Amino acid sequence: MEQNDDINLAVKALKIGNKLRELRLKNQYTLQDLAAKTDLSKPFISQIENGHVVPPIATLLKLARALNVGMAYFFQDEETTDKISLTRKHERVKIDRRPHHQKGEVNYVYEALETKKTNKQMEPFLVMFPVQETSDMVFVSHEGEEFLYLLEGKLEFRSIERVELLEPGDSIYFESDISHSFRCVGDKPAKAIVVVWSKK
Repeated sequence: MEQNDDINLAVKALKIGNKLRELRLKNQYTLQDLAAKTDLSKPFISQIENGHVVPPIATLLKLARALNVGMAYFFQDEETTDKISLTRKHERVKIDRRPHHQKGEVNYVYEALETKKTNKQMEPFLVMFPVQETSDMVFVSHEGEEFLYLLEGKLEFRSIERVELLEPGDSIYFESDISHSFRCVGDKPAKAIVVVWSKK
């Protein structure tokens, strides 16, 4: 990856952190208040606000719910209440892991495919999963449901009860309050369309 790409991605991550801090202060929440509402730790929220941690989708979903906004709030420069929202390819927002990934952080790369419509029920993403060992898998859970359609590569889905191998063209739909994780098991990254539905 080019150094300029790292800088651009870091700036986008920092933008999310700034938006999170502004929204928290607007709601007059302390870090402790937000930690209590999300079950995330104060240091972790602080690291997101300061741009030191790139938040995974499940974390953004919890933060958005606690702050009474849609997850798109963290990606949008403009918002619309139109019944139709069009996002051009160049308008998509890509969130990458930091150049120096730490153990325990979700390490996939994701792009928000819709960044303008407020109060939507579904959040669509294009997600790239790098090749990963089982020991590096990070399990997450959040309210709602999730749909994944695999475009490229091989992807393993794990929950407490099941392990499934997905190949291009396969899809999986599950209730996302179960602890779950994905990992790429091929020799090249896997790419998928992921749609997250959140109960209001």
